[in-house]
Amino acid sequence: MLNHPRYLGLLTLLLLFSGRNEAAISQDSRLGDTAPLVIKDDIASVLVSGVDRFLLQQIEEATKNRITKWKNERSVAKELDSFQKHKRSQLAHLIGVRDTRISFESPELVSTLVSSSRIAASSAFDIHVIRMPVIGSIELEGLLLLPVSQEVLGSVVVVPDADASPESMCGLVESVSESEQVARRFAECGYRVVVPTMISRKMKKRRGRANLTNREFLYRSAFEMGRHLVGYEIQKILAAVDWFEKDDPSKKVCVWGRGEGGQLTLYAAALDTRIDMAVIDDFLGTRKSMWSQPISRNLFGLLNDFGDAECLRLIAPRAFVEIGREKGLRVNLPSQGGAPGAIVPATKVESNLVFEDFHQYRGQGEKESWHSRSWVDDDHAPPVNQVIAQLSGVGPAAAFKKEHLSNLKILGSLPDAGQRMQRQMDQIDRFSQTLLAESENVRRRFIEDLDTSSVENFELSAEKYREVFAKEVIGQFDLPLKEFNPRVRKFSENQSFTGYEVVLDVFDEVIAYGILLIPNDLKAGQKRPVVVCQHGLEGRPQDIVQGDHPAYHDFAAKLATEGLITFSPQNLYIFTDRFRTLQRKANSIGKTLFSVIVPQHQQIVNWLKTLPNVDAERIAFYGLSYGGKSAMRIPPLVKDYCLSICSADFNDWIWKNASTKSPYSYVWTGEYEIFEFDLGNTFNYFEMAALIAPRPFMVERGHFDGVSSDERVAYEFAKVRHLYQAKLGIGNRCEIEFFVGPHTINGKGTFKFLRKHLKWPESPR
Repeated sequence: MLNHPRYLGLLTLLLLFSGRNEAAISQDSRLGDTAPLVIKDDIASVLVSGVDRFLLQQIEEATKNRITKWKNERSVAKELDSFQKHKRSQLAHLIGVRDTRISFESPELVSTLVSSSRIAASSAFDIHVIRMPVIGSIELEGLLLLPVSQEVLGSVVVVPDADASPESMCGLVESVSESEQVARRFAECGYRVVVPTMISRKMKKRRGRANLTNREFLYRSAFEMGRHLVGYEIQKILAAVDWFEKDDPSKKVCVWGRGEGGQLTLYAAALDTRIDMAVIDDFLGTRKSMWSQPISRNLFGLLNDFGDAECLRLIAPRAFVEIGREKGLRVNLPSQGGAPGAIVPATKVESNLVFEDFHQYRGQGEKESWHSRSWVDDDHAPPVNQVIAQLSGVGPAAAFKKEHLSNLKILGSLPDAGQRMQRQMDQIDRFSQTLLAESENVRRRFIEDLDTSSVENFELSAEKYREVFAKEVIGQFDLPLKEFNPRVRKFSENQSFTGYEVVLDVFDEVIAYGILLIPNDLKAGQKRPVVVCQHGLEGRPQDIVQGDHPAYHDFAAKLATEGLITFSPQNLYIFTDRFRTLQRKANSIGKTLFSVIVPQHQQIVNWLKTLPNVDAERIAFYGLSYGGKSAMRIPPLVKDYCLSICSADFNDWIWKNASTKSPYSYVWTGEYEIFEFDLGNTFNYFEMAALIAPRPFMVERGHFDGVSSDERVAYEFAKVRHLYQAKLGIGNRCEIEFFVGPHTINGKGTFKFLRKHLKWPESPR
């Protein structure tokens, strides 16, 4: 029946009408020049997937560009030494090796009334329990192997993997094969050996919330304070090197690290020229997928300047050894509030790529280092003899004999590994908390060049800080925005306004998406303000325009009902690990989620300003929760926003991220992407608000909002108020509303604030 010509003709007319209707929507005069939006899939998912591809492309680009960048920097530098000094300074900064180590004479032998420091002995060496000061409250705790019947030939630091104990490297644990007892084998040959304790990957629920490894727990606070667990543990290695040099600078120093210890060895030797030989065991490889490894390896911006090849080049012309393993370290960390991560052994192909790059960097006339590459499996021992031969310069070490490995005796109780680990963790945590306590003074010194003598001088002086915020904190992509290519389809319509879904192009693979609400009473040629309304974590634009979500209460729709144009963007923070992994990828090249979100908003604003009914001077930002985080980070860089309202988020942000005392802290929660490198020394929420000034700024705060306490919110806001009122004389542009309520939009004081500063009268409705 449907094949009858009458019905075919009717169907054709319907299709034509439908097409014309779609075209009519896309050509609505209030929307400017647009095309139909035809994406059928979940656009939020399309957006996140596109950003994922974009970031992977940027990682590839950074990896390719690094060689050219390195060579260009080397060609500009007059001397190799000055170039390497500069690169070491860069590496130390991003690893967080920034603090002066404590000077000391020698390690302390740890004994009690009932136990001796000497816990084991053989005919060739003794093993002692030791500790030595490192930085602040942090100490190296571990074992010292001392030759007893011969001159000390040299000094070695043997760095275990994170899940291996010092005892396992010394022959005090039966389950470890003799060939892997590296510290013991060095000691048998007359070398003094220090074996530090590494922070383990043991997982534990913190305050009943996120299940984190010990390493991630310590990483979180340190990262926010511009430090790093990697940096703290490298400082321990270098403290041992300090002692070696003070005791006998004529003796050679070797550092041998396995797994996580291999990473520390690579970076420690790259930083410190006193290390004569580095043995990197089960670590070397390409770093392009560092985002998939345990988050305690997350080094902000590493790939822009350093891969393993570049670190090896900083070691050269000193000696180094790579040990690859057919059956190397394998780790798989689940996502249970902590960051998922995996370690798999590097392949020979990866290793070859590292060494191809390493050899590219050798300049004309530069001395090449002695280096060796070994691949071992269960049937082959690590090349300790080869390393000893190179260190001693006399060929294979005759002193290394099988019988030395058979007569080691344990003399007393071994150290309590659990108590030792807890002490080490407490020391590192205490140091990070000390940095947190001092950070307000650091930030005060950081912004001391802000000139508040006038509003005009203030704006001029703020520009250098805006540049730091853009490039070093947020991470700015130096890419041009694409043409808008706006695609539109109708979303909803009622008596007050009409809603449209809008998609814009931003970068290759990156789109911006949101819902535009246009009041129906707009008159031709009339210009109206726009409020960009931003949802929170795991939210969608639809949540703030319909359905009376308990956090949002349709605030975008209510503002549209009052006659304002609103735009509600889809932000990246949706789909749990999918978006959090984007942060990991971005961090590897010195970028963040907001490196993408900021240009998305710039493109949105640029497009809104082209619409015939939009007043380009009156475009405001209003965000809740993660949208409140956006309210602190986007308007400082998108200066087209004439004001910003931060709802349900404003607080002492650095304290919230780094404190291990506060129940409000993100240290305990599943938001593993939230930490921003070195933010504690640069931009708390007051300093971010200073980049919004002199534009109007408001905070909306519910007394029972679990984000923070009223006291902390008020304390941080008082600094903002002081800037606006006392220093700049524009206190009428800065407000806070406390209301009796939870984590939600209140929409009372903020709506009044919008009407006041957007010069929009009370709605007649």
